[in-house]
Amino acid sequence: AMKINQNTVLQGKRVTLVPYTSAHVPRYHEWMQSEELQRLTASEPLSLEQEYEMQRSWQDDADKCTFIVLDTERWCRQACADEDCMVGDVNLFLTDAEDPTLGEIEIMIAEPSYRGRGFGKEAALMMMSYGVRTLGLTKFEAKIGQENKASICMFKKLHFKEVAVNSVFQEVTLRLDVSEQERQWLLEQTKHIEEKSYVELKLPAGVLET
Repeated sequence: AMKINQNTVLQGKRVTLVPYTSAHVPRYHEWMQSEELQRLTASEPLSLEQEYEMQRSWQDDADKCTFIVLDTERWCRQACADEDCMVGDVNLFLTDAEDPTLGEIEIMIAEPSYRGRGFGKEAALMMMSYGVRTLGLTKFEAKIGQENKASICMFKKLHFKEVAVNSVFQEVTLRLDVSEQERQWLLEQTKHIEEKSYVELKLPAGVLET
């Protein structure tokens, strides 16, 4: 299946979301060597080769939607390569085969200097808006380690409610049902977002005119 977002760029004020490509893997792999991030994301360290395999499988997986989070200002102003502007990633998983309108959202701001500055919040709002508009989602869940207070707090600001605590996995499940009112709020929060083509942005100037 061709991934729905593999040519989609979503550009916001602070963050720009781009599809996760093999070019992003080395930086991503570097992040995931951090024990703190492994703990916060409940993931095992992978070899670089495994990380490339993972990226390929994610790209082809019909029930995952992944974007890399870039710093908009750096990316636009310096025309930097993506890998120099990467700050984290955001994922939507369609976890329930019985209910295609439910998406589980995960957000990671991997660069410590970018935490607590609203990058995660904007990225989450952009991803939720994309989920509602493009994927037809009406419900979101987030599963977060109990110790990750900042993340729990952020999702509560995005109107999520705590619905369950799993003491075995030490994680909290938060949920948002997107009523008409919530939908309007979400679209209002993200009306500044521009959607662009990744391929066109990546081509050198002049190539498209031929």
